[in-house]
Amino acid sequence: MEKILLLCDNFNSLTQRVYTFLKDLGYVVSVEFAISPKIMIEAVELFNPDIILAPYLTKKIPKEIFDNYPTFILHPGPVGDRGAWALDNALLSNKKKWGVTILEAKEEMDSGDIWSFREFEVPFKSKGYIYRTLVTSLGIEAIEELFLKRKKGISPTPNPLFPPHPKVTQKERKIDWEKDTTLDIVRKINASDNFPGVKDNFLGVDVYLFGAVPEEEEVFKGKPKEILAKRDGAILVKTVDGAVWIQQMTQIEEGIRKIKLPSTYVLKERLKGVKEKRIPLYVPPYLKTFKEITFYQKERVGFLGFEFYNGAMSSNQCVRLKYAFEVLKEQVDVLVLMGGEQFFSNGIHLSILEDSKKQGEDGWSNINAMNNLVKSILFSPEVVTITAFRGNAGAGGVFLGLASDIVFAKEGVVLNPHYKTLGLSGSEYHTYTLPKRVGEEQAKRLLEEALPISAKKAKEIGMVDHLFKKFEEVEKFALELANSERMEEILEKKEEELDEEFIQSLLEKELEKMYPQFWDSNSEFHKRRREFVYKLCPIQTPPRLAIHRKLSTYRFLT
Repeated sequence: MEKILLLCDNFNSLTQRVYTFLKDLGYVVSVEFAISPKIMIEAVELFNPDIILAPYLTKKIPKEIFDNYPTFILHPGPVGDRGAWALDNALLSNKKKWGVTILEAKEEMDSGDIWSFREFEVPFKSKGYIYRTLVTSLGIEAIEELFLKRKKGISPTPNPLFPPHPKVTQKERKIDWEKDTTLDIVRKINASDNFPGVKDNFLGVDVYLFGAVPEEEEVFKGKPKEILAKRDGAILVKTVDGAVWIQQMTQIEEGIRKIKLPSTYVLKERLKGVKEKRIPLYVPPYLKTFKEITFYQKERVGFLGFEFYNGAMSSNQCVRLKYAFEVLKEQVDVLVLMGGEQFFSNGIHLSILEDSKKQGEDGWSNINAMNNLVKSILFSPEVVTITAFRGNAGAGGVFLGLASDIVFAKEGVVLNPHYKTLGLSGSEYHTYTLPKRVGEEQAKRLLEEALPISAKKAKEIGMVDHLFKKFEEVEKFALELANSERMEEILEKKEEELDEEFIQSLLEKELEKMYPQFWDSNSEFHKRRREFVYKLCPIQTPPRLAIHRKLSTYRFLT
């Protein structure tokens, strides 16, 4: 078995996708965070890999490594593009086409020979969306081509060595509220999502802006940059030709970044007098405004979408989604839970909990709101439920999806069915839904190992029932099911299996374990949550990822 070492800044969505892809192919994969040149060299010496891949790396790889091992960089830019903030540059420059390139690591950044590349048309979407969808999926294709060329002995092509693209600073990102159109503003914020954001000042507060959504209703009266309304944590800001919703902000206090939060949580009492611009509990997905819960219906099948920023679900969001589910299950025979395009769900809202002055109370409220939502889905004998993991999911978000009768996952989706990395034992009825699907031993392994798995692997172990490439496949399945005799069979089986007393007893045990994790101020959860939301630099790679640092594993491999 060939050994592959991943060098990365952190274990982000792209790195996880590469990691699960390689493991599915049978490679022995280990990960090292590029904390320092010394650490990287040490990792390579310990593991002695056949190949080194850097799917997400902003630091320079030491010469001692790439001179002695085949080392490849995944660059989120087309052939010839060089420099940091590649996607930011593409979006700010309004590029129509962009790409992903695999190149050899060399002394000069992004100057190595080209092994593979993929080109794509740039959608009018955020950097995060493009990174998690197009860059990730095409990056996997480019890695496949790299392996194939190496196997066949095909040589790489020389890098054209164009000059590095311009540095992207806050000067290029800055919004001129007196001149920039709504689309200009959205483009600048899109180019700066998820980091670093666009620096600005609202109501005397220095902030970075994230999550822009144009409002396409009739133009509102007001001066440019005036806050016109608020909705579900976002604020509506007047532009020269319309208005734009700003979903999230990061406050800058004494030159230091605080955590990213919904805009109303940052501006707080300064928004006194700003009215709530309400919309129905759920709206059609084509409505061009800031919305979190959407619904459309085809015949007797309903499709419920929920696009919460970065997949985090606060108590309020859980309650609203539960109400939407309760109403809609009475209107259809089959109800499909779609989540969002980028994330299905990542469980409870860690940033809001970190910001809270009552962390125990609000955390307890959040987990119970999540549980109540899952309970509604589990105990719904009158409707067949289908989950469609269109995007990645983690922790309670995975188990929210597993509450449905039938589970689909899009090819390439990564699932993290565990809580351990946050110091939590977890709830969301996972002690019922996970063993029911994969068995007790496999469930325990998934929770203890705390590693991501691919949709393909999830299908192999029975965690999901079906894979899909395009959502139309799920629609077709649901419509055919609604008109088939299988409906009655599924509902009868569901009612037979729903032993409410037993299932609730499992939930009570989950909550009993979790109680001190929320209420004890010294619990591991509070420490790890703080590290996560503040994105503190790790001092070492987690042992579960760095298998080369486990002595017994290292001896076995060598």
